[in-house]
Amino acid sequence: MPVNVLSIGQCGFDHSSIARFLSRTLQARTDAADTAAEGIKKLAAGSYHLVLVNRIIDGDGSSGIDLVAKLRAQRACPPVMLVSNLPEAQAAAMAVGAIAGFGKSAMSDPDVARRLKDLLISAPESPARS
Repeated sequence: MPVNVLSIGQCGFDHSSIARFLSRTLQARTDAADTAAEGIKKLAAGSYHLVLVNRIIDGDGSSGIDLVAKLRAQRACPPVMLVSNLPEAQAAAMAVGAIAGFGKSAMSDPDVARRLKDLLISAPESPARS
């Protein structure tokens, strides 16, 4: 089953880097949403196994942590990770329901790839929306 990821709020360069990383690591397809509103709309219309949220949403400047909280409050939300190098931002995101995320500088870290594989390849059906 293909892995589908929604990436919300990354700039174009970072989205491309993340999409290449996920394609190489998981053979995943990654969709982009520039704003929080666009991300919510795409999530409602699509079937995703994982949502990646930037700490500061590039398209509208809103808080990624606030968006994580809003997404996790939805009943049928797949796992959500924050994309940030800041440990305090990761802790704040996990406090509102995210699973441990990663920073852009950690995409070459084998532990990040392993965590993503464990989450998405081991049981891709379980986090998927219907």
